[in-house]
Amino acid sequence: MTKTLILLFHPDLRRSKANAALAAAAAKLPGVEVVDMQATYPNSMDMFRDGEREARRLLAADRIVLQFPIQWYSTPPLMKAWQDAVLTRMFYIAYEREGRELEGTPLMLAATAGNVSESYRPGGRNMFTMEALLAPLRAAAHRCGLQYSAPFIIYQADKLEAEELETAASKYAATLQNWIAATTVTRHEAG
Repeated sequence: MTKTLILLFHPDLRRSKANAALAAAAAKLPGVEVVDMQATYPNSMDMFRDGEREARRLLAADRIVLQFPIQWYSTPPLMKAWQDAVLTRMFYIAYEREGRELEGTPLMLAATAGNVSESYRPGGRNMFTMEALLAPLRAAAHRCGLQYSAPFIIYQADKLEAEELETAASKYAATLQNWIAATTVTRHEAG
């Protein structure tokens, strides 16, 4: 069975409605592992202390999902620290034995946003499309040679009622199942 790794970057999962519901639904799928990164690294990350462990975690996965809430048009601080510690290590310091091995791995973003989808357009309250706001992550995926897939986005995440959260979580699980079935890992062979 292939392994899908979901790295969840919510600053306080106990206070989350949407990310907690999405993670719970995903964790029920076969071959899916959800890691609460904030619980794992409550005081941020260090490239040398934590980078090797996280590189091994990524290399053990067949697919990677980065799940997070959009915060002020960006990722949570720990997700940026993860990029700095793990991707810098893998693609600049240990490319031949780590970064090169990760290339070809499918990547999906799963993000939650507090506003309505109509706010994410030119002329909307948030001025930019979600695609534009996620462009730095798409660029990082490209730079790392990862297979970038269309992101899964939930809008009005903190305003959803219980039934809407359940529907969103079911949709996320179905999206993950379809993505897992449709993606093929094309990594470099060790050598």
